[in-house]
Amino acid sequence: MNIFIGGAWPYANGSLHLGHIASLLPGDILARYWRQKGEKVLYVSGSDCNGTPIAIRAKQEGVAPKEIADRCHQEFADNFKRLGFSYDYYTRTDTEHHHQTVQKIFLELLNNGYIYKKWIEQTFCTTCNQFLPDRYVEGTCPNCGQPARGDQCDYCSAILDPVDLLEKKCKICGSTPSVKQTEHFYFSLQKFEEPLKQLVEEARRNSFWRDNAIQLSERYIEEGLKDRAVSRDLPVGISVPVQGYEEKKIYVWIEAVSGYFSASKKWALDTGSDDEEFWRKEAVSYYVHGKDNIPFHTIIWPAILLGIHQQKLPDHIVSNEYLTLEKKKISTSRNWAVWVPDILERYHPDSIRYFLTINAPENRDTDFSWREFIYSHNSELLGGYGNLVNRTLKFINKYYRSEIPQSSIDPTIKNKISFVYDTAGKLIEAGQFKRALEEIFELVRFTNKYFDVQKPWKQIVEDEAGCGHTILNCTVMIVNLAQLLAPFLPFSSKQVNGMLGQEELHWNYIDSVPHEIGEVIPLFERIDLSVIEREIERLNDQMNQ
Repeated sequence: MNIFIGGAWPYANGSLHLGHIASLLPGDILARYWRQKGEKVLYVSGSDCNGTPIAIRAKQEGVAPKEIADRCHQEFADNFKRLGFSYDYYTRTDTEHHHQTVQKIFLELLNNGYIYKKWIEQTFCTTCNQFLPDRYVEGTCPNCGQPARGDQCDYCSAILDPVDLLEKKCKICGSTPSVKQTEHFYFSLQKFEEPLKQLVEEARRNSFWRDNAIQLSERYIEEGLKDRAVSRDLPVGISVPVQGYEEKKIYVWIEAVSGYFSASKKWALDTGSDDEEFWRKEAVSYYVHGKDNIPFHTIIWPAILLGIHQQKLPDHIVSNEYLTLEKKKISTSRNWAVWVPDILERYHPDSIRYFLTINAPENRDTDFSWREFIYSHNSELLGGYGNLVNRTLKFINKYYRSEIPQSSIDPTIKNKISFVYDTAGKLIEAGQFKRALEEIFELVRFTNKYFDVQKPWKQIVEDEAGCGHTILNCTVMIVNLAQLLAPFLPFSSKQVNGMLGQEELHWNYIDSVPHEIGEVIPLFERIDLSVIEREIERLNDQMNQ
């Protein structure tokens, strides 16, 4: 089976925060799981380096947009690597290859009759003497009355036109923009209403999409799809490949999602591989992102694929809700965020991955609190999993001279482990990562209880054969836990595999254990509870800077 996984492209206009990671982490879990199953995976993403947010940041700092994009892209790539993200290809949208791919898609849509020219009204700032990019226009959403920017309302998820905003202001200078006529290219989204309706209905029948994606997509279709501009008057971006219109740029909403296609093509070129197998109808595709990106993945991207006659439409939409911070909305402008470069300096990447999965905003907003994060690490990772591995392997060191005792495996334990592989695997494939991890940690708790009930420290004196049986069963459970947890906790799983001489990862029951174990190194260290107050204080100081 060929599995395509597309992770949303973060804007290269500032550091990543935990909200970004919470929405993107499922992509890596999926990629690692399917590889363990022996399937062929192509997992791609990249930094969005063409968007207006980068131009805004560059103006604020008085530097060229490319300097901002370069800095952020390098930081993103480093952060993802340190968090264990296993992208097959991580690229950026300002590469020549991406530009050429997007221009080719634009021309295909134009030649196929899905793009046309139209004179429209657009916001123009007389003070700045320029047409304003959509994100440069701020005001009040005409649908819900909440503050919004010109391309989308974060409160009601409506896709907006800056002209329709109430109480419009220019983000650059604060003045009220006027409205002027300009000519742009438009995408005939209305022509795809029926096939998109069928796509959403199929997703509902098969439970392939998250509920938020289905409900929001159904709302857009019921309200009637509207043709959308695919060009803008922008200083930076991908030029429209039509003679006389080269100064206009292809709108970011169409070129950013096209990055999935350009990234797969570049991966194929660089590796000498064939990416077409990932775009055939029989392949399986996952798109992983936050709920603010839903319409771009369930309406816009499928319409583009239909428009260029691609058969492989999105199968699974993994769209997380929002992560809040200490019960408040994350705000980059107010510096109310836990920044990824910062948390990676002080905490184990598996601790971050565990907390963001077991508390994932899969169906509703969830909260990151320093208290819960520290307690989660100490009680579940260290006290549960880490302690199980450490006390079992240390026992083998002490009483068996690092040689694993040879005995029989309890068939009920074998059946239990096999059941967890099957159950957790189905949950991962369905995008239910939190429940999958809970199932696996039930096996951690079962193994700890088994160790406590059998009391090997007494058996070694009173029943040596029984002790060997206990320790072998515990070791087999640990070997399998390392496989089961590898998609979620890749660093500690690799460490356990190293101690137990396992070179490869599998997603199936393993009953063979090595003759002896290597050096036993604790997986996790306890975090002092005084850290909680220090982190909250750091967070508040950061916001007040």
